[in-house]
Amino acid sequence: MTVLIDTPLWPKHGTVWAHLVSDESIAELRAFADAAGLPARAFDLDHYDVPVERYDELVAAGAVPVPPRELVRRLAASGLRVLPRDRPHRRRAERAGTD
Repeated sequence: MTVLIDTPLWPKHGTVWAHLVSDESIAELRAFADAAGLPARAFDLDHYDVPVERYDELVAAGAVPVPPRELVRRLAASGLRVLPRDRPHRRRAERAGTD
C-alpha cells in the first residue's frame, strides 16, 4: 500500500496544487483521503487535487512525496491512470453512475 503525493507545482484558483494517488487501488486512495478530511469534490477520477497548504499534513499522515514524473509513472504502472483522452467519457459515466 502506497499513497503518493507529487510536488505542488500546478497553479490555479490562487494557490498551487499537488496530486494525491494510490499505486494500489482507488479504494485505498479514497480511504486515505477520507481519513485526511479531503472533500469528495477534490477527487478527479484517478487522483485528488490538493492545495499546497495541505501538503505537509498529508505527508505527515503517510503520503510518500515523489516528483511528478514518478507519480505519473507509478500511477500508470498500477493500471489506475485515466488517460486525458478518456477523461470526458469517464466523467460522464461517473456522473451517471455507470462506471
